[in-house]
Amino acid sequence: MSTEPNYKRILLKLSGEALMGSGAYGIDPDTAERVSLEIKHAKQIGTEVCVVVGGGNIFRGLKGAAEGLDRSTADYMGMLATVMNALALQNALEKVGVDTRVLSAIPMAAVSEPYIRRRAIRHLERGRVVIFAAGTGNPFFTTDTAAALRAAEMNCDALLKGTQVDGVYNADPKVDPNAVRYDRLSYMDVLRQDLKVMDASAISLSRENNIPIIVFSIQTKNELGKVLEGKGTCTIVGEGE
Repeated sequence: MSTEPNYKRILLKLSGEALMGSGAYGIDPDTAERVSLEIKHAKQIGTEVCVVVGGGNIFRGLKGAAEGLDRSTADYMGMLATVMNALALQNALEKVGVDTRVLSAIPMAAVSEPYIRRRAIRHLERGRVVIFAAGTGNPFFTTDTAAALRAAEMNCDALLKGTQVDGVYNADPKVDPNAVRYDRLSYMDVLRQDLKVMDASAISLSRENNIPIIVFSIQTKNELGKVLEGKGTCTIVGEGE
């Protein structure tokens, strides 16, 4: 039976918290390994993968700003946290035999390549997983927006957001047992209802470039591959739904 993926090239957006496992902060090696194996499987079924990872498990810019740091300084600190996560994910991927490159929006020649669009596309075409670090390189933009921007620049067929829950709900399912999960939503539904899928800039960028956003649980084992094959549980945000 064919396992041809529904999408040839994807951008996978991971929160920093996705790498924490059951910990309160930092990076859990077992979780990083499991996520890496899922990415490896995605490549094995024929999908080109690029990744944007957040930094919330190490530092949150908004939280830092709320505690008295200058917002720009706090956001740059958050970008540095994403570089740490990108390097950790790169290490985990290479341990399971996946060739990777980390491209940073903030130049850090000792640990990563600078972000150059054509170089990133060439890496993808050569079968490497490309990990984008340091967000957009600018303060006041989230890693959600960075994910939508890189997905558009890389001509991705879809943006997959790995979260703690298996889709988009009308309320927090961890708090409200009556929360209802959506199978499909339009971009405008998300904006009108202020659903916490991604921030408004990321939704608008995806809408302008007609890139579907697929929200699924990265905590569920093997779910990434199932979603790529059209078998997993997820919410699809797109046009005309």
